[in-house]
Amino acid sequence: MNYNIFRAYDIRGIYPTEINEQVAYRIGQAYGSYIQEKAKQTSCIVSHDNRISSESLNSELIKGILSTGCNVIDYGLITTPMHYYARYIEHLFGMMITASHNPKDDNGFKFSLDFTANARGEMIEDFKNYFINGKFLNGIGNLYHKSIFDKYIEYMVKNIHLGNNKPKIVLDLGNGTTCIVANKVFNALNIKPIYINDTSDGNFPNHHPDPSVPENMKQLCEAVKKHKADVGFAFDGDGDRVGMVDEKGNIVSIEKYMIIIIRDLINKTFSNTFLYDIKCSSALHDEIIKLGGTPLEYRTGASYTEAKTKEENLAFGGEYSGHIFFRDRDACIGSGIYAALRIIEILSKDKTKSITKLLKDINHYENTPEIKYNVGDDKKFNVIENIKKYAHEQGYFTNEIDGVKIVFTNGWALVRASNTGPNITVRCEATNPVDLEKLRKNIDNLINYYMNQ
Repeated sequence: MNYNIFRAYDIRGIYPTEINEQVAYRIGQAYGSYIQEKAKQTSCIVSHDNRISSESLNSELIKGILSTGCNVIDYGLITTPMHYYARYIEHLFGMMITASHNPKDDNGFKFSLDFTANARGEMIEDFKNYFINGKFLNGIGNLYHKSIFDKYIEYMVKNIHLGNNKPKIVLDLGNGTTCIVANKVFNALNIKPIYINDTSDGNFPNHHPDPSVPENMKQLCEAVKKHKADVGFAFDGDGDRVGMVDEKGNIVSIEKYMIIIIRDLINKTFSNTFLYDIKCSSALHDEIIKLGGTPLEYRTGASYTEAKTKEENLAFGGEYSGHIFFRDRDACIGSGIYAALRIIEILSKDKTKSITKLLKDINHYENTPEIKYNVGDDKKFNVIENIKKYAHEQGYFTNEIDGVKIVFTNGWALVRASNTGPNITVRCEATNPVDLEKLRKNIDNLINYYMNQ
């Protein structure tokens, strides 16, 4: 089998050539054995998203876990944040079958090996080696079925404090797994959004469920303008990422989303240190400094972001792709819906506010969206290492916490190997359009040069 399915934050690959029912069964054997032997856990949680292959993978994964003598609580079809909340209230490890924002033919497994966050880095490498070794336990576990819907909605209601204003909202559910719960949450809060693409369909017929890609936000932008809404939100396939559109139908980058939240939190919470990932614009760093807070730039990856916010006891952290973590009120569950509700809460308390007004006086930089280069898993890390060497030879300052971020006098360029697919991702930022284009072309030339060596 292709062991490249073991990635930095999860297990992920193409169904059925890389991820299939046989692989799911063996992953179940490995997981059930691993958590019993290494963590002394005798039960775990399993759930799945709405992808076409997820239900059959869920069935085989559970069989594999049960065969080791480990008990399973099956929460069935739910979003990833609902899975996280189930883990939280049960105080158990768990496996979520999902490929998140990846194409519809992909699938995979997000899983935990501690109580901090999803497995990451060396933890996954250790699990991979255990999986390859193949020495699994034998036993007969018990299977239980539960629902998390009522408790999840109760959690949302008690952690959102709405004012008297009722902003007009558009939600693009992208035919993803949020379709099964979004209306229940918003109805419980007496919020009546305008929904688009709100039928659960794992084929994702209307657009790819990744709100970090501008192309996927076009329908939401148009719907916000058509309905003269105050704000629009989109979610990814499993519901743990958010995208936002302002009242003019313009995409609001996640670093700007984070600025709105940090401006609201700065004098209200227990920590004025705010975490963001290395992809984020310098505008976010500048704003945290202006507000009197402490910026903490960290590596990309939801599991790393969540773990670091807990380790540093931070109230809030997020990353450019749309994973947002709040710890100022209750459980940290990384929910796209909850992230949207926190903006709605701000808008509900002052009818004179708009997203545009909430973003006044931010330092402006020119930047690219995240640019992807298709580079095989066997080559992408070598390309990154060669670009690091180039940067060192040129005497540039670099940040190498995740790939290489090359800092120039007029901006920066980040080049990193994707941990979820066979890609190299790039983001560039500069103080003006001319310098931005020069930076982008320089990095493009470097990548193409080293790809073809």
